[in-house]
This record gives sequence, C-alpha cells and structure tokens, in this order.
Amino acid sequence: MSHLVIASSEADAAAAASVQQHHAEMAGALAVATQRLLTAASHGDAPAAVAARDELVAWCRTELVPHAAAEEEALYPAARGRDAGRLLVDGMLAEHSLIKDLVEEVAAAQDPVRAAAAGAALRAVFDSHLAKENELVLPLLVGAPDVWVAELLAGMHEVLGGEPVASVGAEEHAHGEHSCGCGEVDSPGYPELDARVVPHAIRHATIFGALDAVRPGGGLVLVAPHDPLPMLAQLEQRSPGAFAVDYLERGPQAWRLRLVRRTA
Repeated sequence: MSHLVIASSEADAAAAASVQQHHAEMAGALAVATQRLLTAASHGDAPAAVAARDELVAWCRTELVPHAAAEEEALYPAARGRDAGRLLVDGMLAEHSLIKDLVEEVAAAQDPVRAAAAGAALRAVFDSHLAKENELVLPLLVGAPDVWVAELLAGMHEVLGGEPVASVGAEEHAHGEHSCGCGEVDSPGYPELDARVVPHAIRHATIFGALDAVRPGGGLVLVAPHDPLPMLAQLEQRSPGAFAVDYLERGPQAWRLRLVRRTA
C-alpha cells in the first residue's frame, strides 16, 4: 500500500516523492530482468538464460549496486545520526550486503535454474528493502527539521555522477489518449508485470522502469486493473513511437496488453 510521508518543507516533500518514483522504476526494471531469466530457465533455453543472467548482473552492477553505495554515503549517515535511525540503518546496511551477495550468486550460477532462483531471491529482498526505505527511512529524514533531504539527494547525484534522483518520474503529470490495435491472445516468452499489485502512487513509474528494461524487439505483458489509457498516453509522450501495443484481454477483471519495443 502507499505510504504518506510528512515533510518539514515543500522541497523535502518533492524530494521524497522523487526518491519513491525512482525506487519504483528500479523495481520495475528488476522485475523484468528477473522474469526474463526465469522464463528462459523454465523453458530450458540455456543460451537465452545465459544472456538474461548476464543482462541482469550488468544492470545490477551499473544501476542497483551504485545506487546502494550512494545511499550509504549520502542518505544513511543522516538517518543513523538520529536515535530512531541507528538500528534501522544497521539493518538496511546488512540488506545491502545481502543484495550484493545475491548479485554475485546470480553472476556465478552456471545452472539456469540456480541463476533464476538467486534472481528471484534478489528481487524479493530488493522489493522489501525499498519498502523499508520508502516507509521508514524517508519519513525519518523528511520529518526532521534539521535534515534537508533535497541536499542529501544532491549529494547522491554527485556520488552517482548521473541524472539527479529528483528528476526521475517527471513525466507522471501527462494525460491523454492512445490508439492501439487488437492482437493475438498469447505472448510466449515475454515477461509479465502485474500492475494490480503495485501501489497506485508508484504504478506508472514501476511500469516505465520495466519498459525501460525491454530491449528492441523484446516485449512485456502488462496486467492492469483497468484500461490503462492515461499510462499509454504518458508512454507515447515519454517515448514516441517506441512501442507497439496490442490488447490481449479487455476486462472486466483485468486488462492484459502486450507492449513490444520496435527495432527502428
């Protein structure tokens, strides 16, 4: 479920929302990468499993692990300096170590099933870890009058050397309509993302993170609780013409869509 964060300033409230959006995008990307590995392993496709494993490990080493290191340097010291945060941060650091160990376990796995199992464990730990950051660490920081989360995020930006976390998810305000044709009724081999279980506040960011992880020629099956026309409009504004969209199921309990990234 979504979590309300009470901030001591408008800037920190915006910063906290941006962190949560960024977390959602990372969770979506990891979901696709681990599901791709699981699908290849379950089909007994060893070459595809090796490729999926290597892509998962590469993403973790270039995105997930550096993000964790930046949090340890920029965010966690401020949280640990508060009475309520010391044990919490100790636990978060222990989970960072576990996450890194699981990444290396995936990398070292020669058997596709073992790699997929380690990948599934990595996703479960990471999802739980992000929930704690959103619901425990961020509220602790933004509620403190002597802590400026926006400045801490600027420090993370300096550590990562990339786009500021606060810029992630800026497309969330777009609305409109999108025209899609109907397609086939099955999409073998495509990972599936069930958006119905994702909190509404971060649902679109999670979907966009998952779609960012889709390679040209690859696809994703999205399961939504309603016809996701606003999300499709945002996707078209965000990545014009990048995806072909087909409806596989149109309610009433769920809408299933196949989104395939065009190769040109």
